[in-house]
Amino acid sequence: MQAAANAFQNKLGTVPTDTTPEYKPVEGGATMKALAWFGTKDVRVIDAPIPDITEPNDVIVQVTGSTICGSDLHLYHGEIMALQKGDILGHEFMGRVHKVGSNVTKLKEGQRVVASFQVACGKCEYCQQKLSSFCDRTNNSSLQNYMYGQRDAGFFGYSHFTGGFPGGQAEYTRVPFGEVNLLPIPDNVPDEKALYLSDILPTSYHTVVDTGVNKGDVVGVWGLGPIGLCAAKWAFLKGASRVIGIDRVPTRLEMAKKNGLEIIDFSKHSDVTKAIYEICPRGLDVALDCGTFHEPKTLLHKVQKAAMLETDVPETINEMIVSVRKMGRCGIIAAYAGFANGVNVGALMEKGVRLIGNGQAPVHRYWEEILNDYIIPNKFDPTFVLTHRVPLDDMDKLYKAFDNRVDGVEKVFVQTKFSDPPSEGCPKLSRVDEWST
Repeated sequence: MQAAANAFQNKLGTVPTDTTPEYKPVEGGATMKALAWFGTKDVRVIDAPIPDITEPNDVIVQVTGSTICGSDLHLYHGEIMALQKGDILGHEFMGRVHKVGSNVTKLKEGQRVVASFQVACGKCEYCQQKLSSFCDRTNNSSLQNYMYGQRDAGFFGYSHFTGGFPGGQAEYTRVPFGEVNLLPIPDNVPDEKALYLSDILPTSYHTVVDTGVNKGDVVGVWGLGPIGLCAAKWAFLKGASRVIGIDRVPTRLEMAKKNGLEIIDFSKHSDVTKAIYEICPRGLDVALDCGTFHEPKTLLHKVQKAAMLETDVPETINEMIVSVRKMGRCGIIAAYAGFANGVNVGALMEKGVRLIGNGQAPVHRYWEEILNDYIIPNKFDPTFVLTHRVPLDDMDKLYKAFDNRVDGVEKVFVQTKFSDPPSEGCPKLSRVDEWST
């Protein structure tokens, strides 16, 4: 798939943009540690050139915190198109300003910052509305333009389908339009609380706000990873009367119960919609897909996906459509890439269901609000999903362990040689080889 996608994109040519994904290496040939993709389930910690200022709006960030996200597993499994060998991965990261371009005046060397996972220009129609994930001017992928009719913004570390920008699972990262795509972090907010402003906090908040969770609503959340658990917390903060979580991983289900969710274990309830109606006869007001498309539940979709007759599976979407009440709302924040067979369009139409593709979360719209109104006043502490801390040296092993959910791993803080010690109450450093299977 990768070879075909790259060949087709090369034939189409790239779309003109306001920045380039490539960077100029520093003089002298100095290198850094970084995690790079080389094939399906083949990621490696390599020595890569340290990036230098390439364009006048660039900022070079010395990474003090990175992480792995469930959507990174789509790359690990080769399910996102246009990956190329040697691509540096990672879209959630933060650090200190190391170097600034000649146009940068609002950020200073040594300043603590978190990066949005998307690269936005700050000037286009969408950026002016702080819809940073929909920026028109940073993603050069003609392939995405061909498939979707338009393009998202460029994303860090997420293949050439999203622009080919080297990511943040590295010791240094070049951030184009640095004043736009970096948020200063006050010293009283530790890295473990600030890092997730890069993705999972705005993403989980966005699905709740965009789908429209209102006071008194009964909400269903499919997928109780960090996005799902955070979405449940946001739903409660927005006034939801009940939140029902659907998953099968025991550690996730236990964490959900501790945070006030009612749970449905779909390994024990093969008919999820029936289980929902047993505890909520009216049906859900809102359903949120915070799961994944790469783990089919049924044999039918396992076969179709393996045979490349579909890229994605519709099982969660169908469960949501059937489980919500008439005129209910279904939001999709889970990352889908292409096509799914057998979507229940009849139920969607007849019930008047609002099926909402939330899109990639526009981080810039939310990150200041989340920082100032929720994290600083301690209304939302994101470290409740943090289970492990590992060094960047273990990043390749972490992908395999994360994929297999070893040792109850959920969200990980990945430290570099530039990181501060763990904050109080947060996981201490461990090595992946020491984890229990």
